[in-house]
Amino acid sequence: MTGLPPDSHTHTQWSWDATAGDMVGSCARAVELGLPAIAFTEHVDITRWVIPPDRQERMTVHGRGVASDGRFDPPPLDVDGYRASLEHCRERFPELRILSGVELGEPHWFPDEVDELLASGAFDRILGSQHTVELDGRPWIVDSLDHGDVPPDLTPEAIVRAHLSEMLELVTGCDRFEVLAHVDYAVRRWPDGPAAFPVTRFEEEFREVLRALAGTDRTLELNTVIPLDRRIVAWWVDVGGRTLTFGSDAHAPAVVGHGLAEAAGLARSLGFRPGRHPSDPWHR
Repeated sequence: MTGLPPDSHTHTQWSWDATAGDMVGSCARAVELGLPAIAFTEHVDITRWVIPPDRQERMTVHGRGVASDGRFDPPPLDVDGYRASLEHCRERFPELRILSGVELGEPHWFPDEVDELLASGAFDRILGSQHTVELDGRPWIVDSLDHGDVPPDLTPEAIVRAHLSEMLELVTGCDRFEVLAHVDYAVRRWPDGPAAFPVTRFEEEFREVLRALAGTDRTLELNTVIPLDRRIVAWWVDVGGRTLTFGSDAHAPAVVGHGLAEAAGLARSLGFRPGRHPSDPWHR
């Protein structure tokens, strides 16, 4: 397999939710696929999510469970351990361009903590993500909102609109990230499956987010967990978006590079081309 773009959004054992993560294994998979580069963008999540009652007993990560108030505190990133692992991989795989990175969850809510983290050293890729919607002043991870008990009157349409509204706040309220990750994150939980998602029903909301992002000359990620709808990428072009990165969002080595060939074909069809260096974002 050749001609693939870099995988600029992956997770390893240093991300709190990547229970099958393995940085060495991910590098080996990237070399096998012939990727020009890989970025290890580990999770930095500070939001204390409300966890549905039927998930609370199962929600234990690295010995950390749901607190007595029904909320979950994601474990912090071990920056020192992560950097040591990164250097080990760079020595072991000199033929692969290996980028450091973080995926900042809701960074506009935690500016001081984000500034402290970023002051600890340079990261090659800084992603901004919105995994959360606020309901009645409480933060719920989007992944949990497909349960009938949280809350019972919340419609799928309302979830998507609330998520895109908060994503707009992320883009306009934080300048600490370079790439907006998975703009279609809420689509993953569409009741009839992502393929049935009526994207044009939410065109104006998507365009608002994309327009704000383009206005700051930042980059949109083409995330391949589900195929990003071509119309969303076309709207990105319409509002002046000039750059794209590609990310499998892999949480295990076997998923590294997933969907990148198809995503690159979509990007090329809309006028995007590789940058000067193999690890660069694609440009129009």
